[in-house]
Amino acid sequence: MKALRVLNNNVVLASDEKGQPVILTGRGIGFSSHQGKPVDSALIERVFVPTDGHGHDHDADRLGEALALISEEVLQAVVSALEEVGIEGRESTRPTLAIAVADHVAGALERARQGTVIDYPLRAEVQTLYATEYAQAQRLLRAINKRVEPELGASEAVALALHLVNAGFVSGDLSFTYTMTGVIQQMLAVVRERYGLDISHESMNVARFVTHVRYLFVRVQQRQQLTGQESTIGKGIRQYYPEATRTAEQLATIVELRLGRRLSEDEVSYLALHVARMTMEADSSAA
Repeated sequence: MKALRVLNNNVVLASDEKGQPVILTGRGIGFSSHQGKPVDSALIERVFVPTDGHGHDHDADRLGEALALISEEVLQAVVSALEEVGIEGRESTRPTLAIAVADHVAGALERARQGTVIDYPLRAEVQTLYATEYAQAQRLLRAINKRVEPELGASEAVALALHLVNAGFVSGDLSFTYTMTGVIQQMLAVVRERYGLDISHESMNVARFVTHVRYLFVRVQQRQQLTGQESTIGKGIRQYYPEATRTAEQLATIVELRLGRRLSEDEVSYLALHVARMTMEADSSAA
């Protein structure tokens, strides 16, 4: 790989074998890198490939500069921790995740030094709705704490989990993830109240519903909803589950109010299918 620009002592903008821009990080990598010259591979700790390897120069430049603004201590701690727990490998297509996590950790360290404690209001929701990411975040926090002083409190796992969830979205806007979390909780509350059910977050069908809604949010954000015209399958779902369809239409109204996007007929139909599965499972377990 050839250096394009040294951003600081630990971050270098380079081009790979295909001529695509990449961001290289490593302790002291900037000292021995020179524009147009090969970068010493022994100094490369992490390779960031913006936008899945098809990044434009200005994207890589902007992300590289953002990484360069993060302190060496924090960046190395986060990069190493992400790799240790298996969230990211040595080559990553998600530089925004490392930037977001490192930026959060830098702020959390500053608060810890000042003795400021934050109680995250979404803790219960994150633990139940995003159990996988929360477990990853707990491991990530332990890995980070092995590398920084002072140690960060256990509640920081909540914020780290939200960043991991957010990494699946295009915008990288954490406020979207906060909104999504609130909407999912609101949807489950509607189902719970409408059917008088005690919906367990450990239920497989509830987990499937949450996963479906998360991907629904991705489609809404990318303006790639399931076909606007109702498909044969969608019509079949509506005919077979009329009550669940009425509930799904209510859930679609919540999405429209909170996100300002109207759901397609097929999206509503598939929501109805997941509602039906949840209610049938709850009924069978209560029997």
